[in-house]
Amino acid sequence: MPFALPDLQAAFAAHLAGEERGELIAAVIGDSIPAAARLRVYRHHVQHSLASALAATFPTVQALVGDDFFRALARAFVVRTLPCQPVLAEYGAGFADFVADHEPARTLPYLADVARLDWALNTAFHAAPAPALTPAMLAAVEAERLPSLGLRLSDGVLLVRSEFPIDRIWAASQPGASLEQVDISSGGADLLVMRRPDDAAFVPLAAGEAAFVASLDAGNPLADSAEAGLRADPSFDLSTGFARLLALGVFAAPQQ
Repeated sequence: MPFALPDLQAAFAAHLAGEERGELIAAVIGDSIPAAARLRVYRHHVQHSLASALAATFPTVQALVGDDFFRALARAFVVRTLPCQPVLAEYGAGFADFVADHEPARTLPYLADVARLDWALNTAFHAAPAPALTPAMLAAVEAERLPSLGLRLSDGVLLVRSEFPIDRIWAASQPGASLEQVDISSGGADLLVMRRPDDAAFVPLAAGEAAFVASLDAGNPLADSAEAGLRADPSFDLSTGFARLLALGVFAAPQQ
């Protein structure tokens, strides 16, 4: 009996996740290669391709754990989470959370946050260019409106916060870097990831700056976000911190 298209798609998805579906095997025509073997080859090819796509998106994770461990990690993720869209650069949004819960990776407690940094850099790199808020635009806002002003981070700008020094871990994992021993107990990092003309990059933020950005990103107005920065760091200076962020071009221009 022929498959309806949704049933065929569901059967293929289940097969790619490792299930042996007898009705699917019966629907595939075999010749010198039996249908079951054809499907196994197809599954292996898809899983290998998706694992390779994940390796391209999470190069720091792969550098830290090695090819064999990463391949096993990626294949375990692929089996559980197949792509929902045709663009492979958008595949892997849940990988960091998967790493955090993956038992073999529990001995590397910083690995999930490194994956979050890799994903943020990937997101920033593929973000479409968009106008940023400029000092002139801000100067055009009436002074009495400034405390209640809400600001949105530009597309591709993300705040990554970790209790581990993931910026130093990232730097030590880059090709050609010296094999620096990073003390993972030396303190955390708050990193602002952003798009650049030809790549993506991140800058470290002080505790007050990070709290300020996190509050704005949560939809809070400027005055409340400034208070959040001061609570995180009593030495936080709004004028200096805001000017730095504005110069980095991390806020989206107001929509017309």
